[in-house]
Amino acid sequence: MKRKILIVEDNVSLSQRQKDWFEQAGYDAMTAMNEPAARALIRKHQFDLILSDVRLPEGNGISLLEWLKKEKRDIPFIITTEYVSVPDVVRTIKLGAKDYLPKPVHREHLLELAEEMFRPLATVRTKPKDLFKRTCPKILEVERYARLVAPSDMSVLILGANGTGKESVAQSIHENSGRVGMPFVAVNCSILPRDLAPSMLFGHEKGAFTGADTAKPGFFDMAKGGTLFLDEIGTMSFEIQSMLLRVLQENIYMPIGGQKEKIADVRIVAATNENMERAINEGRFREDLYHRLCEFEIRQPSLAECPGDILPLAEFFRKRFSKELKRDTCGFSDDAIYRLRSYSWPGNVRELQNMVKRAVLLAEIPLLELSDLNIGGQTEHTNEGIAPVVLPLKDENAEKESIINALQACNGHREQSARLLGINPATLYRKMNKYGIK
Repeated sequence: MKRKILIVEDNVSLSQRQKDWFEQAGYDAMTAMNEPAARALIRKHQFDLILSDVRLPEGNGISLLEWLKKEKRDIPFIITTEYVSVPDVVRTIKLGAKDYLPKPVHREHLLELAEEMFRPLATVRTKPKDLFKRTCPKILEVERYARLVAPSDMSVLILGANGTGKESVAQSIHENSGRVGMPFVAVNCSILPRDLAPSMLFGHEKGAFTGADTAKPGFFDMAKGGTLFLDEIGTMSFEIQSMLLRVLQENIYMPIGGQKEKIADVRIVAATNENMERAINEGRFREDLYHRLCEFEIRQPSLAECPGDILPLAEFFRKRFSKELKRDTCGFSDDAIYRLRSYSWPGNVRELQNMVKRAVLLAEIPLLELSDLNIGGQTEHTNEGIAPVVLPLKDENAEKESIINALQACNGHREQSARLLGINPATLYRKMNKYGIK
């Protein structure tokens, strides 16, 4: 059954464009132009996600979120607006919004965030997962830190943007520790229902609340003897933060409705894409809990910081999905390779994986072409959604070739080409004169 998404946006062309993006990605999407229309649809349909602008012709996104909270409708909610207001953002987060997206909202960011929202609450692994061996110096440094901290029972906090592979780092810590062979339980804190989060984390006894017909173990029970990975820890409510702090301080917890305390025999590894200093200053995250979680900190770099990993990862995903989807592919064309290298990958490794998977599925010939990567206009304009990666300019011949390729990719548009190359337009003009490029 398809996930159902409600888009609350008064800009008709924008809401239709976002609706098309979601439907192309396999979701069922509906639109509303104002708050009253949105409420009517919410009463009629069961939505899995709501994407709402703050400013609307009637009502606004914040009052819609307040209404949802009053109605006890726990639907993941994302706020969008082109008028950045820190107080509004803080207020929506406190009301329960899962995230905030400034306009213009780009397709890759939106779909990557939706995928994040729909990830399972928790996954349990008892066997090591095969991980791609990357060679980027920054990744190798991360792996070194993971191996060093693994044998201890120190709490580790992994920082990094969405889609960079923070869970892989947590798995590496688990697999190099004395807890290897025991469960590795990964919990997506960003989608934990607030009312049920305590029982999901710590379990509950029969009769603890309405609907608790039987006793049920929590994630701490499931991870006993192993590692509990708390992803997106920055989204955790203040109430749960306090409960988690007690567990970390005293190493014990009590199931909801229970009378007997349990020993918390788990290694805690947490991760977030939040600026934790800002979250603490804004009162969204407890400083004492932060210090408990961050006995050792690891920062996972973005894919843009590891350009040497892009093509090996793309090839790894091509081979994997060719096998999974039973498609005969043999590599990437030169134009596709150039695009893979020059694109900034705002959605990081997860975006690269998804794009290659779609390309493998849609390819008409074994060699994946640039057009196979051009899904829904994602690569149609080089200036939309791209924070360019500086291309390696090792010598004058390579520099001249890179400039020519950038100009061709941007249809001769010099300012776009400069952004793609990561240099300012004046520098581009000077180099074009130097190499006689017209």
